[in-house]
Amino acid sequence: MPNSTQQPTIVAIASPIGQGGVGVIRLSGRTAHAIGCAISGKSALTPRHAHFAKFKNVQGATIDEGVVLYFKAPHSFTGEDVVELQGHGGMVLQNMLLARCFELGARQANAGEFSMRAFENDKIDLVQAEAIADAISATSIAQATSAIRSLSGEFSSKINELSENITNLRLYVEASIDFPDEEDVDFLSDGVIEGKLNAITAQIDEILATAKQGQLLRDGVQVVLAGRPNAGKSSLLNRLAGTERAIVTDVAGTTRDTLSETLILDGLNVHLTDTAGLRATDDKVEQIGIDRAKSAMKQADILLFVYDVGVEKTPFDLAKELFADIIAEIGMVSFEHKLIMVANKSDLLDDVPRETIAHITHTTHQNSSNVSRETSFMANVSQAYISCQTGQGMNELVQLLKNKVGFHPPENSLIARTRHIDALKRAKAHTNDAHEQLTIYHAGELVAESLRLSQMALGEITGQMSADELLGRIFSSFCIGK
Repeated sequence: MPNSTQQPTIVAIASPIGQGGVGVIRLSGRTAHAIGCAISGKSALTPRHAHFAKFKNVQGATIDEGVVLYFKAPHSFTGEDVVELQGHGGMVLQNMLLARCFELGARQANAGEFSMRAFENDKIDLVQAEAIADAISATSIAQATSAIRSLSGEFSSKINELSENITNLRLYVEASIDFPDEEDVDFLSDGVIEGKLNAITAQIDEILATAKQGQLLRDGVQVVLAGRPNAGKSSLLNRLAGTERAIVTDVAGTTRDTLSETLILDGLNVHLTDTAGLRATDDKVEQIGIDRAKSAMKQADILLFVYDVGVEKTPFDLAKELFADIIAEIGMVSFEHKLIMVANKSDLLDDVPRETIAHITHTTHQNSSNVSRETSFMANVSQAYISCQTGQGMNELVQLLKNKVGFHPPENSLIARTRHIDALKRAKAHTNDAHEQLTIYHAGELVAESLRLSQMALGEITGQMSADELLGRIFSSFCIGK
């Protein structure tokens, strides 16, 4: 890429903030090579060659010493001329080098601007650009490996293959419309187009299932612990966290505010929140904590209702009582979908068979005034038996949580975002519309239009048809040096 077609030079510190063995200053743009030469004192830089140099200020004094790397356009990450100054990792030294780059005409890069230029120069697509940020922010091995798979282009390849199949079908449909009398061209009603359309829909479903797992892998799940005071909520948080994260005492109302912890439980990223015990109180501070607890419960993906199995003989009735406000707001079906009943202190009932415990609960509901409704409520709610004291049932609880949110990522999972899921769902909706127009109305023009809209939705994923506003939001979430 000639210098004249490159953008003005940007610069940023590309290594983490703080002290370290190596600090990296990255430049990209039309004057990156000239700035690298001026700072290093070299007349020219050989592409992809490590040059040892003393980095000089405007007076010729040494700022630092290290290695200069030059990547000539278009063979660089951004597709422009790129120079990296690799010196010592102290922030003072890096800032002095950065200031020297500013003096030589570079400007501070915006967040994600290096990746934005790589996208604009067709070095990466939008999925790969997002995967860079996901790889950097990964908190588990599974997240990191999945992000790297997406960065390498596997997710993009699946989307591009699907888009190509839609393109081929659109051509077929257009031919059927434009040349209806040709003997060698199949008509809309011969089943060929419907078969191809069904295959595309199945392909979308397969990618969508993978993407949903990738979204869970990236974003995790919001889980809230709720229940009466002294039921064992804070003890459960500590047990899952593997450390004394929350204060635990026999005094009711010890937890006054929400307490959050992010955990990796068998590969699942769990944002776990402990809350104040739910009860009637005149204590203003405790009531504020209870109000915050209810707010957290409404926003939770999963609600773990922790209760003392030796004390609560009607836990399902208690759940309906404590969470009446939430049930009224989101409805019983939605509430059941997010609820897991957690019977704590079940080690104290070791001499009672599990079937007997279930029978006791069921009998309690049988005696209620609305047998069918209570039994239905019980049947649709997941239940776990644990002991925070001994650790009994913890593995089963984690597995139940994974089953509840549908987290079963394959080894070759790919990282995905909410916008990917939304685009895939819209693409599928348009192919469903195309099927309806084809099989019911035999409207070839509308079939073609629905397929075009489906392809546009897929194009948003890789960035082939994204609006500037969408691109701006995505790249602004990156760190400065990317």
